[in-house]
This record gives sequence, structure tokens and C-alpha cells, in this order.
Amino acid sequence: MATLDSGRVPEASVESSASAVEWSAVTAGALAALGLTIILMTLGSGLGLATVSPWSFATPSPTTFGIAAAIWLIVMQWLSSALGGYLTGRLRKKWVGIRTNEIAFRDIAHGFLSWALATVLMAAAVAAGAAIAAAGVAPADAPSVSNEAAEQARRIAVQFAAYSSLSFMIGASIGSLAGALGGYHRDAV
Repeated sequence: MATLDSGRVPEASVESSASAVEWSAVTAGALAALGLTIILMTLGSGLGLATVSPWSFATPSPTTFGIAAAIWLIVMQWLSSALGGYLTGRLRKKWVGIRTNEIAFRDIAHGFLSWALATVLMAAAVAAGAAIAAAGVAPADAPSVSNEAAEQARRIAVQFAAYSSLSFMIGASIGSLAGALGGYHRDAV
């Protein structure tokens, strides 16, 4: 049995050999996310200090205060990651001749990279600040006070790590999806 030639000609690749990452858009999105994070961190600190007073009996418990702080940390990640990812998607150049699903992937990747760059820069700033603060802390005099403080610090660190991990996962997802939304608005609007 003879096979019929369908007359198809192999399609030339329209993909470029250059990197598909546009670092200028990623950097702009990351800087916007950092700026909003600083604003929200300052606002959160002000709100937290307004709710706690050593002279009031209506102060929330440390557990309640900790949960509110964790929720604020997650909200900060959502808002900052959304802004950074969206701007990255909108600011990235429009590609012509590339499949729609590849464009969506690249927008998601750009949103993720914007979130990652902002997170690494913020973590470096926090680590530097913590190192400076720790250099000025004097050791405790009594071993029992030191042990109790160390145990309390350990428990707080465990909770902070858990809430931070959750916050980072949410932030990465929101930043990626916001990059796709920004790219959609760039191409469709």
C-alpha cells in the first residue's frame, strides 16, 4: 500500500537562541515588590505597636499577637508578590510568533523570578540587620535565665520558620500567577 505525501514542509523554528529572560522587567518587578514590602512592614509595625501597651490590661495575648503577625506576614507576601509579578508580566516585551502556552510559561517564570529576586534581597537585608543587632546583645548573667530565654527564642524561631515558609510558598505562587495575568493584560489589552 502506497503512502500519500501530505505535502507538509518542516516548519522553520521561530525560537531565538538568546535567553528568554528579560532581567530589566524582573528587576523592576522585584524593586516594586521590595518597595511595597517596606511600606507594608512599616504599617504592620505601627499597627502592632498600637495594639500592645505595657500600661494596658486590654493588650492581646502573645499567642494572639503572634498569629496576627503571621497573618500580616502572609498578606505582605501576597500583596508585594502580586505587584512585582504583575509589573514584570506587563513590562516584559511582547513576543510574536511563539506559541501561546510558551508565552504563558515565560510570563509565569518572569513573575516567579521577580518574587525570588525580591525575596533574596529582602532576606539579605534582614540577615544583615539581625547580625548587627546580635552583635550588640550582651550575654545573660544567670544560666537559668539564659536557658529559659534560649528555649523561648527556639519556640519563637520554630513558629517564625513555619509561618515564613508558608508565606514564601504563597508569595511564589501569587507572584507567578500575577506574572501570567500581567502578560495576559499586556497581550490582550
